[in-house]
Amino acid sequence: MSLKVPRAGMPIFKEGYKVSQGIEDAVLRNIQAATELSSMLRTSFGPNGKNKILINHLSRVFVTSDSATILRELDVAHPVAKLLVMASGQQEAELGDGSALVVMLAGELLHKAEYLITMGLHPSEILQGYELARDKALEELETLSVATLASPPTPESLALALRPALASKQYGQEDLLAPLVAQAVSLVLPHASASGAASSSAYLKDFNVDNVRVVKILGGSLADSRVVRGMVFGRSPEGVVKKASAAKVAVFTCGLDISQTETKGTVLLHNAKELSTFSSGEEKQLELIVRQIADAGVQVVVTGSTVGELAMHYLNRFGILIIKILSKFELRRLCRLLGATPLARMGAPTPEEAGWVDVVETTEIGGDRVTVFRQEEGQTGGKARPRMATVVLRGATANHLDDVERAIDDGVNVIKALTRDARLVPGAGATEVALARRVAAYGEKTPGLNQHAIRKFAEALEVVPRTLAENAGLDATEVVAKLFSKHANAANADVGVEIEAEGPESDGTTSTTPAQIFDVLAAKYWALRYATGAAVSVLSVDSIIMSKPAGIKAPQMGRQDED
Repeated sequence: MSLKVPRAGMPIFKEGYKVSQGIEDAVLRNIQAATELSSMLRTSFGPNGKNKILINHLSRVFVTSDSATILRELDVAHPVAKLLVMASGQQEAELGDGSALVVMLAGELLHKAEYLITMGLHPSEILQGYELARDKALEELETLSVATLASPPTPESLALALRPALASKQYGQEDLLAPLVAQAVSLVLPHASASGAASSSAYLKDFNVDNVRVVKILGGSLADSRVVRGMVFGRSPEGVVKKASAAKVAVFTCGLDISQTETKGTVLLHNAKELSTFSSGEEKQLELIVRQIADAGVQVVVTGSTVGELAMHYLNRFGILIIKILSKFELRRLCRLLGATPLARMGAPTPEEAGWVDVVETTEIGGDRVTVFRQEEGQTGGKARPRMATVVLRGATANHLDDVERAIDDGVNVIKALTRDARLVPGAGATEVALARRVAAYGEKTPGLNQHAIRKFAEALEVVPRTLAENAGLDATEVVAKLFSKHANAANADVGVEIEAEGPESDGTTSTTPAQIFDVLAAKYWALRYATGAAVSVLSVDSIIMSKPAGIKAPQMGRQDED
């Protein structure tokens, strides 16, 4: 019995499906979408990167050069561009920095692959070569470390590691911001052990990014910013008590007020006495609750909801400081700082549920009243506490403060990355040039068609120094050529792009080690992995199948008159 051969053109999918396949319709189109996204972010890369004005779906305006914010707020529709956004998002989630490098490198790898495809290479051969080149680049990256974070870390060594990350977002302000962030991080880091023999990893293993907070207060200038030990809230206490020290704290998630009935009712009053005593029972009950809280030794009450006027009266009478914190996330962080348990019921807390604070005080910053919860030591009130620090930022506009906050977040995440690997590599494109030379030499020795893809991988690494030079207004081709010329001497492996090159005697290159321009090795490592993985995923796609959009098509209306 012979097999039945289907007729040509037989439909497989329902009506409305779209299928694009082959080199022209699928692979090259995907590469074009990825390179467009990459080229859009290239102008925002580095210290001289330009800002983008974004208006998201909620009509919120962002003025920033931070690639992670740009990609998060953009509504990317193309599936290949989404792959790059996901790879960038994973880099941001893992290390907090280097998201622009992932997208740029992936886009440049695909741009180089487009040339190879048009020359006749199959995508499978290209992705094999890219994977070989990636493994060689990661192997060589391990040998490029020129410095490590000091052990134990000092504010000066922390500022050294933070400065390049801050300069890439707030160029010209890094000398002001780096000591601030280093001071905040050093306040958060645990103390050295009694033996003093702890390594930097032992100091950093308990470091939590969430323990460094940022509070933005309009007015003044960036030079007026300062670091406060503990947490700062941009509001003053509700009652008359404005300060407390060595105080027990009760935290409530419910409102402090007379309980309300679930249903409405009608009360019939017969005489004036009934009217005068109508609410006395509830008043006595509320007074009893507040008295029990005061008798438990509580001097500070924090609530995440409303405070009734009667409750406020009794809290003032018993000398208890009361403050509202409406954000449940901030309330949760404060509970962690105080060692308190948030209570969903009114009443006195047990000794295990109560928290402890060294100082609660209200101060004025730039005309705004703020409340500071400060823990003087790491262990107070008999309980171990996490160490928290808050950077109080001052500035003229909300957009500028938001951008500085993003820069500080990147700087703090550099310390997070150093918890995994304390090694630093030369910055300003020096690492990429060194890798490009070594990968290109590896490609020359590789037999077969893979060598073409390996060479293009090496060329794609040039995108970092080339972009830095272009954004600084330099001749990118000339600067990259001089970098390769200097890197031919092994002693110049730390030479990178000089973005402040001026005058005819400057060639646009500089040694990054004396200039103290370092990048985190772990960030480079994972950026190479994620970028190559995204590029390989795109090259391995040969068909795009889109289903018919869901929904009912509106009926076609015939011709209608003007009315």
